Formats: sequence, structure tokens, C-alpha cells
Amino acid sequence: MNTDLVQGELSADQQQNLLGLIQQFHQQLPFLIDLTAEDRRTLPKLGDKSRAFVDQGLVLVGQNPEILPRSFDIDEYRRDVALVKQLEPLVLALRQLLGKLEDTFIAVGSDAYSQSLLVYQAAKLAGKNGALEQHLDGLSRRFARKASSPATVAPASASG
Repeated sequence: MNTDLVQGELSADQQQNLLGLIQQFHQQLPFLIDLTAEDRRTLPKLGDKSRAFVDQGLVLVGQNPEILPRSFDIDEYRRDVALVKQLEPLVLALRQLLGKLEDTFIAVGSDAYSQSLLVYQAAKLAGKNGALEQHLDGLSRRFARKASSPATVAPASASG
């Protein structure tokens, strides 16, 4: 297993600056919402074919606004279509950044865990005389199995 996949540092100031930038990002997009899991599942999705459909619908409305009921807000429709096009590059860029951030988090976590296993093995060898017992107790909790509930014993069947 390859260890030391990530070599980097993040100072407390850098972390605070990045969190501040994320907060600024949120402030620039005050209309962002949180959907429920049910909403995510049930709302129609805008895929490649749907994008063409939306674009064609916008052209149709521009050329034939009279076909729509009076209650249809054409300006809101145009704003929605425009916002989709404006948000798309942000979503794509942030997905790419988030993917790299998550991959780095996984890899550096793996590095830290693998190195901790080596520390644990070395401590077990060096602590045979009891000098590291307190540390070993703490480290060994990671591998402790939960006590299973007592097995229920089936009643013996009467033979006759």
C-alpha cells in the first residue's frame, strides 16, 4: 500500500481565509435553497435533451407570446433560463474542486491511518514491558470488537 499520497499543509490562517471565501460565495448567491430528499427525487431534471427543450421553448415564447395564458410570467421564465446558464459554469467548477478536495481528504486520511497502524505496531513491540500500556489501551480500542449478545439457546426437543 502506497503511503504518503498527499504532502501538504494548511495553516489556520489559510483555513479561515478559505472559510471566509466560502461565506462570501454564499453571500453572492442569496437565492440558494436546500431541497429535501423527496424534492430531489421528484423534481424534473434538466439533462442534455431537456436543455435543448428549454432553449426551444424560450425561442417559441419569444416569437409567439400570445399563445400563453395571461398568468404565465414570461419575464420570470426568461430569468430562470438565464440563471440556469449562469449557474452551470459555477456548478461544474465547484464539482471539480469538490472532487479534488474529497479525493485529497480520502488520501490524506489513508496516509494518517496507515501511519497510525505503523505507530501501533511499533508501540506493541516496544511496550512489552508495560511502559506504554496506557497508550496501547487507547490505540487498541480501534480494534475492539463489540460484545455480541448472548446466543439464544433453542429448547431441546423431546424425543420419544
